[in-house]
Amino acid sequence: MPTTFIAESRAIEPLRVELSSCDVEPIRVPGSIQPHGRLLVLQPESLALVAWSENWPDAQLASAQDALHGLSLASLPAVQASHAGGSPVSLGAVRLGARGEIGEVFDAAVHRSDRHLIVEFEPASPTGGNEAPIYSLGRIFLPQLQGADTVPELAALAAREMKRLTGFGRCLVYRFDPEGHGEVLAEEAEPGYDSYVGHHFPAADIPQQARALYLVNHFRLIADANYRPVRLRANDASLTAADIDLSQAQLRSVSPIHLEYMRNMGTLASMSVSIVVDGRLWGLVSCHDHAPRFLDTGTRLACEHLGQLLSLQIQSKETNGEVAERLALRQLTLQIVSHLAESDATLQHLVSEASLMLRVMRATGAAVVLDDEVWSVGDVPERAQVQELAGWIAGLGVDVYESDALATHFAPAQAFHDRAAGVLAISISQVHRHLILWFRPEIVRTVRWAGDPHKPMGGEGGRIHPRLSFQSWVENIRGHSRAWTPAETGAAGELRQALIGVVLRRAEELAAVATELGRVNKELEAFSYTVSHDLRAPMRHIAGYVDLVAQTEGKQLSERAHRYLAHVKDAAAFAGQMVDALLDFSRMGRSALKQRPVDTASLVEGLVRELRRLEPQRNIEWQVEPDLPTLYADPLLLQVAVRNLLANAVKYSRTRSPARIAVRAVRNELGEGLEVQDNGVGFQMKYVDKLFGVFQRLHQAEDFEGTGIGLASVKRIVERHGGTVQAQGEVNVGASFGFVLPLVPQETIEKTASAQSPAANGEGHA
Repeated sequence: MPTTFIAESRAIEPLRVELSSCDVEPIRVPGSIQPHGRLLVLQPESLALVAWSENWPDAQLASAQDALHGLSLASLPAVQASHAGGSPVSLGAVRLGARGEIGEVFDAAVHRSDRHLIVEFEPASPTGGNEAPIYSLGRIFLPQLQGADTVPELAALAAREMKRLTGFGRCLVYRFDPEGHGEVLAEEAEPGYDSYVGHHFPAADIPQQARALYLVNHFRLIADANYRPVRLRANDASLTAADIDLSQAQLRSVSPIHLEYMRNMGTLASMSVSIVVDGRLWGLVSCHDHAPRFLDTGTRLACEHLGQLLSLQIQSKETNGEVAERLALRQLTLQIVSHLAESDATLQHLVSEASLMLRVMRATGAAVVLDDEVWSVGDVPERAQVQELAGWIAGLGVDVYESDALATHFAPAQAFHDRAAGVLAISISQVHRHLILWFRPEIVRTVRWAGDPHKPMGGEGGRIHPRLSFQSWVENIRGHSRAWTPAETGAAGELRQALIGVVLRRAEELAAVATELGRVNKELEAFSYTVSHDLRAPMRHIAGYVDLVAQTEGKQLSERAHRYLAHVKDAAAFAGQMVDALLDFSRMGRSALKQRPVDTASLVEGLVRELRRLEPQRNIEWQVEPDLPTLYADPLLLQVAVRNLLANAVKYSRTRSPARIAVRAVRNELGEGLEVQDNGVGFQMKYVDKLFGVFQRLHQAEDFEGTGIGLASVKRIVERHGGTVQAQGEVNVGASFGFVLPLVPQETIEKTASAQSPAANGEGHA
C-alpha cells in the first residue's frame, strides 16, 4: 500500500530564529519519536491504522495491526475519553503488558489523545515479581519519606532513592521559585560529575510550554541525546504532525535545542519526574548520565510513583506549615483587635503595642498614616517619605498591597531601601488616606547560578542555541527584602476587615458616618465567622495526622515522641474547641430571634440537673430561689446564656468544698432577669469591663479550662434582646454575674403567641 511521510511541522524556520522561539516550538507535535521504541496511531472507534513510526519492518507492522484489531473497545475501557464540555479528555495510559505477536517481545501501552489512540511499544524486560522496583518503594522508601521532618530532607531521600532505582550518574531534586528559577535542594552524584547542589538554574532553561507539558506528562526519558528522530508515516498525505498530539507519549521526540542543551551539559541521557503540588509545577527530579541509558517499564513506573509520593509529602509538609503559620498570625491579629477594642478605637493606638505590631507581620518597622498624620514604631523611612509612599499606595485603589522589591515599582523607595526594601500595606478607608504599613529592610542575597543567567542565547546563522557554560556564577541580588508569605498577606487582609469593623463600630455615635457604619458592621459580623469556619478543617487535619502517625509508626516512636504527639493532639483539640466556640459566637449575632415567654424556673432546674450529672463527684450546694421570673426571650439563646453563667460558677468554685451557688431573680427599673452567685476564686473589680470581651481571661488556662468566649456569648445574647449584663466580684470570696431583659407589654406577648400558634400556621385540626 502507498505511504507518505508525515510532514515535520515546525513553527520556526531554521534560518530565521528569534530568541523567544523556545516558547513557540511545537514540542507537543514533533511528528517523530525516539528510536528505542515504536508507535502506532489508531482511529479510536474502529482501531484503523492512522499513522506509525517508520522503524516498523513491514511484516511486523502488519502483525501489530492484526494484533490490535483483535482488541475490542470493551477491552480498553480506561482509554475511552470522557467528555467535558464536548471535548474528549484523556484518562491516562493503560498498560497492555508484554506482547509477542510481532516477532519480538514489547511492553505495550495505550493512551487517548483528543483525536487518536496512541499505542507505544518498548523493549520488554523480565518482570521482577516481588522484587520489582515499585515494591521496594513501599517497603523501604515510603517509611523513610514519612519520617522526614523538612522538605530538604524529603528531597535528599528522593535523590538517593532515584539514583538507586535508575543507576543514573547524577540525580537532582530542585524546586521553582515564584519567578520560575530552579534551586537545587539535593543531589546524589558519582565521581566525575559536576555538583550543582545549592545552585540555581535560570527560568529560561525551561520554556513555559515545556513547564505546561510537565504538568500533563509527569515522566520524560531521553535515552540518548545523540539519537536520530524516527519520523511517522501515514496513508493520508494531508495528515501533518500538528494533527497528532504526542503530549503524553513516552517516546515523544524532544526539541533539538534541548538535546544540544544536554550535550553542552555533558549529558547523553536524562530523565525528569514532575513534582506537582496543588496543581502547580513545584519542581523536578532530574537525572543525568554521561552515557546513553534506557529504563525498562517497571523502573519507569517506580520512578513515576516515587514522584507522586514525594509530591504528596511535600504538599503535606507545606500545608501543615501554612496552617500553623496562619493560626499563629490569627492569634496575634485577634490580640491587636482586642487591644484596639479596649481603647477609643483610633488607629494611632496600634503603635502603643510596638512589639505586637511588629510581630504580627514579622517586620522591623510599622507606620499608621491617617491623612496628614503619621505614627510609627521601629525602623521606618522619614515622615515625608512615608507620606509619599502612602499616597502612592492609596492611589492604587487596592485593599492590600505587598512587595519585596518596592523600588522596582516605586522609584523613590531607592532612597530608603536599607529600611524599607519591602512593604506590606492595608488601606482602611476608600475615601480617606488611612493606611497601615509594615516595612522590611534590604537583604542582599547571594545566588550561585549554574552558568551566567544574563548571557543571551544565540548562535551562528540566526539559529537559537542554548547556553554553553554551566560553571558556577555568583550574583548578589540587591533591592529585595524577605518575601511576604501568603499567610502574612492573608492575615493583613483579615486584620484590615477587623480594624474597619472596630473603628466604624465605635463611630456609630457620629451621625456623619452612620451609613458607612452599617456596611462595615456586617464586615465585622462576618469576621469571626470567617476565621472560625476556615480553621475547623485544618484543626481536624492536624489531629488526624497525629492519629495516623501514632497508628502507623507507633511501635517505632519513643515514649517522648508519643508524649509530644499527645501534646500536639491536645493543643489541636483545644484550638478546635475555641474555633467551634467562636463559630457559635458568630452565629449568635446572625440568627433571627424567635421570642416567646420562657419559664426560667424550669430552665434553671433542668440545667442544674444537667450540671450535677456532668460532675457527680463535686460537693455543690445549689440554692435556687422559688420566684424566678418569666422572661420574654428566644428560648434557645436564653438557655445558652444561663448555661454559660451556671457553668462559669461551677468551674470557678472548683477549689471550694462545699461550693455554694445561688440563683436568684433580679428586678429593677430596667426590667427582670437572673443573677448567679458563687463562692469561688472571684476577681478584682478593676477588670470588670474586660470580663465580657472575646478571649478575655483573668486566670491561667492551666488552672481553669475554657475558650474565653462564654461570657462574651452571654453579653451578645442579652444585648440582642435589648438587655444589660452586670458583674460583681472579690478575690477569694466569690463572684456574681447577672443580666436584665426589658419588660415587654402583655399585648406584644399575646400577639406573638397568636402568630406562633398552630392554627395561625395552618396546622390546626379540621
